[in-house]
Amino acid sequence: MLFLGTLAVYSPALKNGFVNYDDPAYVTENPQVMQGLTLENVKCAFRSTAEANWHPLSWISHMLDVQCFGLRAEGHHAQSMFWHALNVVLLFFLLAKATGFAGRSAVVAGLFAVHPLNVEAVAWVAERKTVLCTFFFLLTLAAYGWYAMRPGVGRYALMASLFAMSLMSKPTAITLPLALLLTDFWPLERFPATPLSQLITEKIPLLLMSMASAAITIYAQRVGGAVGLMTALPLGMRVKNAIYSYVLYIGKSLYPSSLAVFHPHPEGALGIWRVLASAALLIALTTLFWVLRRRRYLFAGWAWFLVSLLPMIGIMQVGRQGWADRYAYVPLWGLFVIGVWLASEGAAQISMSRTGQVAIAIVVLLGYSAATYIQIGYWKNSYTLFSHAIRVTVANSIAEGNLGSALMEMGRPDLAVAHLQRALQITPSMAIAHYNLGTLLHRANQLPEARQEYELAVKYASDPQEVAQAHNNLGVLLNQLGEKDEALAEFTQAIVANPREQNSLIGRGMIEYDAGRFDAALEDFGRAAKVAPSALANYWKGRVLEEKGQMAAASATYREALKIAPNFTDAKVRLNAIEKPTK
Repeated sequence: MLFLGTLAVYSPALKNGFVNYDDPAYVTENPQVMQGLTLENVKCAFRSTAEANWHPLSWISHMLDVQCFGLRAEGHHAQSMFWHALNVVLLFFLLAKATGFAGRSAVVAGLFAVHPLNVEAVAWVAERKTVLCTFFFLLTLAAYGWYAMRPGVGRYALMASLFAMSLMSKPTAITLPLALLLTDFWPLERFPATPLSQLITEKIPLLLMSMASAAITIYAQRVGGAVGLMTALPLGMRVKNAIYSYVLYIGKSLYPSSLAVFHPHPEGALGIWRVLASAALLIALTTLFWVLRRRRYLFAGWAWFLVSLLPMIGIMQVGRQGWADRYAYVPLWGLFVIGVWLASEGAAQISMSRTGQVAIAIVVLLGYSAATYIQIGYWKNSYTLFSHAIRVTVANSIAEGNLGSALMEMGRPDLAVAHLQRALQITPSMAIAHYNLGTLLHRANQLPEARQEYELAVKYASDPQEVAQAHNNLGVLLNQLGEKDEALAEFTQAIVANPREQNSLIGRGMIEYDAGRFDAALEDFGRAAKVAPSALANYWKGRVLEEKGQMAAASATYREALKIAPNFTDAKVRLNAIEKPTK
């Protein structure tokens, strides 16, 4: 029932499409993923630190989706729904087995299933990593429970293997060794029967795995430019936001209003009184739950919330967000346990009937389900998603910029300009907004203004993909202006930032072709054709081969271009010109 009920609540997501925030990088415009599941792509997944992360299993999951469903969004959404529903069932069985309270465990699992804060992790295709990581996280917990019953090398190896798979799905699982220590306190209650030193010692291999994952992640994020605010935001500012965010998550767990795909960092706008009040509340609750630790679920649930949220709380700032709905996916379990167990014990003290308790639980779950239904609707497309984000947040440059991008895709550049300009008013260094505004000006043939925007995009971009795109478009514009040497340099810079920047390889190859540097052009067109199927890359490769007198190879290359684009007229003309004399 939990599995089917979760799928029913999330069924509206099947009508949603992809969105323009991360989905292109993870699926719709990712050359490797769009080729589906191949041995070479699997190898690439394990080598890749794209999107400032090392999460090969998540890449493989996306590749498998493309293999099965192509770019039909409903298939990708169905997969995320399946993993979430599976996580709900696993959470129920693990909690019920460990505590012996099936009813309470069912309510906790139900809250996890339908809470609106979790919509982002499930309805956003790019967030497959969250639901997949949690699946292996839960399996690791199950393996640990099995190990705790009778410790042994084989059982420990299974647990470690599952933990490795969780880390390879998303590195936020690094808190698992500490989470296992909390389960030793409750609900497994291995402590104090087993000495604390022994419990800590047996977690050391897992802790070393966490440290290795953290090191890889920091490297990937620095290479990918994702730690851009580390120097821009002082440590004190990050700590203040972290303290406030903990309390914010508690509030949103009770009353999940004004949820959005992106919540801007308050930076210096966070009042000191909010921080002090939040710190006082956190200290008071921690003290209270420690004093009441005979009810072990109180301290264990509270510590679970604090510890599991720690990697995402913003001390190590990644991106420009102040907090994010999806970060609460696992931490909420601790709060749900506290709430459900306290409510159940309170109901018993006032002799509330079981029917009454069930009725209250159903009302709460239905209320959250209704809110989740509404929240899923905002994820229908990029326009609805970012329009909603602008309504419920303040000074949201990411939402303004992405809404501008959505309007560009919808063929409304007249409406897009205002949102892109608003994004730049809020965040003048927002590279992607400069890039998109440059694209609009370029299309309108306002070349000097477009050039200025592209140059600003190059100046401010830190993400390798954004750097490559900005250099590429600037190269196209310079080539259009007849500044061939400058254009060649820009294409080269794009390829340095992203060696698989297909358009830049083609653009550089065309300039080399025009200059008679056929060997260099052939190499670039060949590289471009290997990135992803491209009729244009194969066409120009054929032109180079003709110039080199390799007619048979040119003919085969034109045929390859026509396999990709059967109506490619220029390729047909060149192929006929080669083969006509032989007929």
